[in-house]
Amino acid sequence: MKWLLVLMPLAIALEHFAPDRPLLVFVVAGLAIVPLASLMAQATGSLAARLGPGIGGLLNATFGNAAELIIALAALRNGLHDMVKASIAGTIIGNILFVLGVAMVLGGSRHGEQRYESRAARTQATMLTLAVIALVLPAVYRAIVPTEEAALNSMSTFLAIVLLLVYVANVAFTLMHSKVPKNNGNDAHADTLHHGPLWSPARASLVLGAVSLGIIWLSEILVGAVEPASKSLGLSDAFTGVFVLAVIGGAAEQATAIVAARQNRMDLAMSIALGASVQLALLVAPLLVLLSYVIGPHPMGLVFGPGLVVTILLSVMITGQVASDGRTDWLRGVQLLAVYLILGAVFFYVPNASG
Repeated sequence: MKWLLVLMPLAIALEHFAPDRPLLVFVVAGLAIVPLASLMAQATGSLAARLGPGIGGLLNATFGNAAELIIALAALRNGLHDMVKASIAGTIIGNILFVLGVAMVLGGSRHGEQRYESRAARTQATMLTLAVIALVLPAVYRAIVPTEEAALNSMSTFLAIVLLLVYVANVAFTLMHSKVPKNNGNDAHADTLHHGPLWSPARASLVLGAVSLGIIWLSEILVGAVEPASKSLGLSDAFTGVFVLAVIGGAAEQATAIVAARQNRMDLAMSIALGASVQLALLVAPLLVLLSYVIGPHPMGLVFGPGLVVTILLSVMITGQVASDGRTDWLRGVQLLAVYLILGAVFFYVPNASG
């Protein structure tokens, strides 16, 4: 996908010379982010291969979510709170339904039944369930007890702090129970995870820094064009956030998890896909709530619409069932993809599905 890098200067030029064509600007900027996310995945994969699946999955999830966080911050600064929430929800369900589904289908069709550490997967699924509880309660509270926006914002701030503390505990637990491979990741699988040799830590860090700056620039262009582009296509903000921005922002972990599954490294694939969703729910979303007090026109509460809450809840439920016994196959992947397509159809045909 590196040839798509030529789209980066093209997106910058279109923003300045063709501002009256927002759809073209949006498409070019979105496609230009994909190779940058791929480079980010390759750099983090080089570091991850030396540190084992637990810490490696944490690194991939962290830098994979960097694009999502940058896009969300740009939208937050423009006051697009509903689109920010839709993008967060979309990336969560995209990781646990689309990414895991594709990984299971491709990995299972090549290797048959694949095995992974079920305890780690159950821990991640429990974390996602905890996050859903924190997302459900504010929405239920608002529906049952009419209250002022200030009270909801105060509740959201408290919940955001609790979720951040839980995430810190989760990271500490992961670091304490992860083992670094004896060969420092220099095996055949590690060397070919990204279709090439591992990068040195210095080179990987340099690439991460440069790519992050590029994604920041393109995210500003993308967010500036997203509303007029979605209107020109007749798409709702909910569908654009859940199924368009989410795919663009999550490109890094998607690529890494799927390649890992194809190489029969389902431990790493599960760790990346589930870990990225946990990080979004327990770190990115709470951070955005707190940062909204200093970024953007007004604070953003942790109150998701009923449609988004139900969507996340159902996604977490089926993922917990499918990924609970330490084995996967292509049929389970098909089941996850079917749920993803069903949700996509609902959001496409029901414009207020997030409300």
